[in-house]
Amino acid sequence: MLKKTLATLVLGTALLGAGSAMAADYAIDTEGQHAFVNFKISHLGYSWLYGSFKDFDGSFSFDEKNPEASKVNVTLNTKSVDTNHAERDKHIRSGDFLNVDKHPTATFASTAVKSTGEGTADISGNLTLNGVTKPVVIAATFIGQGDDPWGGYRAGFSGSTTLKLKDFDIQKDLGPASQEVELIISVEGVRQ
Repeated sequence: MLKKTLATLVLGTALLGAGSAMAADYAIDTEGQHAFVNFKISHLGYSWLYGSFKDFDGSFSFDEKNPEASKVNVTLNTKSVDTNHAERDKHIRSGDFLNVDKHPTATFASTAVKSTGEGTADISGNLTLNGVTKPVVIAATFIGQGDDPWGGYRAGFSGSTTLKLKDFDIQKDLGPASQEVELIISVEGVRQ
């Protein structure tokens, strides 16, 4: 009888612990402009060209005690590319680069999260861009979490990854210094 009671107590404690350690779901706060998908690429090896995607949406789940259980999903509108130069943006939207008429969205869906240190992790996932899906790894950093002034609860992260343009069937050759683009991401999510 004591064995059965002890086993029930251990199982109950484990289930309670598992329930409290579940990941929370967050919606990325794009409406409040607390999230950014930016990029930088070398311009002919002479300077950096910076840009961003203005229209995207997504969600993530996060459990500080078990970061490996986290998940991320993002969809962005490729037509929303903005480099602060209308003619260049038009060219980036063309078949030379993002081919937005055929591929109006890009997506990222995580497949694994691996802690790399205190507050850092590698987020592996599949990025679909220009109709091509490839695995990528985003080096992420936990920024912070807590209550907001509007009665919600928020968590924020930043991350970056480097993409080879040819891996995503972007064939326009801008020279040897411009073969890769760095994505720089900063997101703040509101717990649901």
